Amino acid sequence: MKILYVCHRFPYPPHRGGKIRPFNMIKHFSEQGHAVTVASLVRSDDEAREAEGIRDHCAHYMMERVPPSEALGRMVAYLPSRAPSSMGYFYSPQLKTRIDAALHQTRFDMIFVHCSSAAQYVASVRGVPKVLDFGDMDSQKWLIYSQVRRFPLSVGYWLEGVKLRRAEIALARQFDYCTCTTQAELQTLQSYRTGVRAGWFPNGVDSDYFHPVEAPYDPDTICFIGRMDYYANEQSMVEFCKHSWPLLRARRPKIRLLIVGADPSRQVRRLGRLPGVTVTGSVPDVRPYACRAAATVAPLVIARGTQNKILESMAMGVPVVASEQAAGGVDAIPGEHFLTASTPPGYTDAIVRLLENPTERERFARAGRARILTHHNWQGSMKVLGTQLADYVGAL
Repeated sequence: MKILYVCHRFPYPPHRGGKIRPFNMIKHFSEQGHAVTVASLVRSDDEAREAEGIRDHCAHYMMERVPPSEALGRMVAYLPSRAPSSMGYFYSPQLKTRIDAALHQTRFDMIFVHCSSAAQYVASVRGVPKVLDFGDMDSQKWLIYSQVRRFPLSVGYWLEGVKLRRAEIALARQFDYCTCTTQAELQTLQSYRTGVRAGWFPNGVDSDYFHPVEAPYDPDTICFIGRMDYYANEQSMVEFCKHSWPLLRARRPKIRLLIVGADPSRQVRRLGRLPGVTVTGSVPDVRPYACRAAATVAPLVIARGTQNKILESMAMGVPVVASEQAAGGVDAIPGEHFLTASTPPGYTDAIVRLLENPTERERFARAGRARILTHHNWQGSMKVLGTQLADYVGAL
């Protein structure tokens, strides 16, 4: 089969959430013998150079560079229109022209799109089976932001959420099949009553790359991993350090918190002044930091879809304490494979439970790793997707 795969972020290297899922789909389709043409955007020359590594995993690729300043300008230009600003941020007239040319020159057997913001490139195409993988229902993220940000940002986020929800409904109706990352995201999509068939398949983890190590862990170290220029991560750490960290320090005076992630904001960098808190910034490899910790934390209040940081920690045999919101995106059982909390005392009790009881920590480490191997592996996930799509585009 010839597959045109369009996504909002160039899916190589697969080092962040928006790239991991599409990369593993592209890799799977190619390994199954399908000729995949990838079309996406990059933001800089450095990203473009790194992105060229996708050539080992597809037949062809189309790459267009849209600098951040241009993307932001187009996003602002969309504000007075009915179209979501997200669509402007991820739009390139040059990429649209190249995609149209490819569709004219090549008879594709399937068009697969990851993320609603990329669907605009092929929404009007007819005569080819089309699949839209929403991943997360992004409109809901913006609507949540509107509840936690101050005026006037709250109004801007609400407006974007409403516009994007309207766009998600319209786009879904222009595709033959739609997919999501979790059952909760699928329920949101189904609540739109678009009449389009839909399903979900989970994110996986490269469990060979994210694996347990023999080196001992530090029983007084916990870790948070995630890009720190992302508001949901920033907000979670600020709140955690303000409310939960003093309680933890009172019970474990030597406890240390590592905040590991690229591009920390000024507010996050200030957290490094707190006793026991280290803000690392970008690191070449997050695995040594996670494996050194007794536990990783994911106290996210804003959490849609699957948090890959949770899956990766569990795959490495590092127990996780997550918010109830973040836990909703993991196909695992709280209290059996990982721990959840919703209040500062709750986080404190769960973390101290792991720090003070090595046997208990080992139990969660083994159970978490085992669950990832059975419920969050890419081979199984792609098998689910193939079964879902068989009625539309044949065996995948």
